[in-house]
Amino acid sequence: MELQERRLNSEKLGFIGVGNMGEALVRGIIGSGLMSPADILASDVDLEKLSGLSSELGIAAVESNRELVRRTDVILLAVKPDVIRAVLSEISSDLIQPKWCISIAAGVSTAVIEDILQTDSPVVRVMPNTPAIVREGMTVICPGRYADEEHIQKTQQLFQAVGKVIVVQEKLMDAVTALSGSGPAFVFLIIESLTDAAVQLGLSRADATIMAAQTVLGAGKMAVNTLEHPAILRNRVTSPGGTTAAGLYKLESGRVRGAIIDAVIAAHLRSKELGAKS
Repeated sequence: MELQERRLNSEKLGFIGVGNMGEALVRGIIGSGLMSPADILASDVDLEKLSGLSSELGIAAVESNRELVRRTDVILLAVKPDVIRAVLSEISSDLIQPKWCISIAAGVSTAVIEDILQTDSPVVRVMPNTPAIVREGMTVICPGRYADEEHIQKTQQLFQAVGKVIVVQEKLMDAVTALSGSGPAFVFLIIESLTDAAVQLGLSRADATIMAAQTVLGAGKMAVNTLEHPAILRNRVTSPGGTTAAGLYKLESGRVRGAIIDAVIAAHLRSKELGAKS
């Protein structure tokens, strides 16, 4: 791993786009010590924000996407899906091997990116989620036609700076979008509901919010650290005839489990619809 990290540190990484996710990744990569700020360049349509990040973090601000590609080895496309075609067309003549790119544009396949670039430059598609902002993200990656094991490993290293990473086949990326991409919003709704209930029972909203959020965080960490089936963990909290059993009965009778499953399936279908338009 140390040899791989030295190779990664010897490369220049360029961010096209430093919005919320791009900024989170820059901060995570620098904060983890994986790369020096001197080896990171960025461009963005918001020049004021770009200048601010450059001053604060020590990264190089580049006004032109083409200049950024020419000066870097790995290009991270952190732009929205509706502009990625224009960006790819702009940089295609400069993105030649051994340069390669990572895309976090939701719903845009590696085949689409490769077709626009019209080169055999390696492409890795990535689906991060918003908890990357606090370095607790869940990132899923899939390689394009020309990406090899080294490109996959380097992409994993970069995104491990902001959370956990797994590799899947590209055909599963719509399911990934529905689960880990949309999932934080579903969890926030659960936190909000727990908070509202506690406020109705007399707790202050500030205390209730912390209690609800920390409860979800703790339960999530237990699930990740133990890797036990969630039903086993749930049963350990549920005493016969106790308060948890009474609450779980209401959740099941209210079809909460089915509603959550339906939400993920609906998000999956929508992801496929949006992908078909890209």
